[in-house]
Amino acid sequence: MILVTGCAGFIGMHCAERLLAQGRQVVGIDNLNAYYDPALKDARLARLTAQPAFRFEKLDVADRAGMADLFARVRPRRVLHLAAQAGVRYSIDAPNTYTDSNLLGFAHVLEGCRAVQAEHLVYASSSSVYGGNTKTPFSERDQVDHPVSYYAATKKANEAMAHSYAHLYAMPCTGLRFFTVYGPWGRPDMALFKFTRAMLAGEPIDVYGAGQLVRDFTYIDDIATGVLRVLDKPATPGADSAGAPHRIFNIGNRTPTLLTDYIGAIEAALGITANKRMLPIQPGDMHTTWADTSALQEWAGFAPATPVRDGVARFVRWYRVFYKV
Repeated sequence: MILVTGCAGFIGMHCAERLLAQGRQVVGIDNLNAYYDPALKDARLARLTAQPAFRFEKLDVADRAGMADLFARVRPRRVLHLAAQAGVRYSIDAPNTYTDSNLLGFAHVLEGCRAVQAEHLVYASSSSVYGGNTKTPFSERDQVDHPVSYYAATKKANEAMAHSYAHLYAMPCTGLRFFTVYGPWGRPDMALFKFTRAMLAGEPIDVYGAGQLVRDFTYIDDIATGVLRVLDKPATPGADSAGAPHRIFNIGNRTPTLLTDYIGAIEAALGITANKRMLPIQPGDMHTTWADTSALQEWAGFAPATPVRDGVARFVRWYRVFYKV
């Protein structure tokens, strides 16, 4: 049995679908909060609940008693922890939400895994942990001592928490630093979704950092492939883990893309020229992200490689069908 937290989320739904397609038994949990349109979460969840090997329970990872009861009943052998409060900018306005979900919630997942002696915990970290780093590409061996958002700080804390459990209880844990994930069924608070919606409505788009920000945009199918490969290979002690069965891997496309070029891909897919409103960089934003994925390639034999223009075109096709535009 595999437990997937945040199963109605963007990455959670895609990973759960892949697991079900492989013939796995999956229990999924999600609190279905209203951070963005719950109807999209419901639509994702409907794709999973239609499958007999999937069982859903509405549950918030911040609920200590509920999480303890879940682990005692389900006793998952492997856990894919994707539930979290997402969003860099929102963490400036609502930091307590991140404390509850990303810190307390993660502690409850760790305790649940310890209680049932789970074979492997794979959890979502973020490229945001690299913060103020200027050396590129980002390597897992780089220091991550200067987060520039509270969201990033919670993800860095998750890595430290997981390492301590791996060390104390010999509990295999793997953290995945996701780099700007995009694609069909994506999050409405992210640039691709917002730009597509505005452009189709004939509205201007807000382009932060005057379009000069650089992101390592990573297509969702590549993310799901990488996640499942890692999930099936429990962590062992590595050179940087001080003897603990804890690993951290970047999972990015290895192709940093200028924001204006990303917008160009959206324009090409839509056949619409964007009306761009250039704005300064926002507090908490990083100027550049770029993944060194050599460690993931060595460990899992895989690295993302979907070209941005292909991935954006697939998203646009999905968006037009889903929203009937």
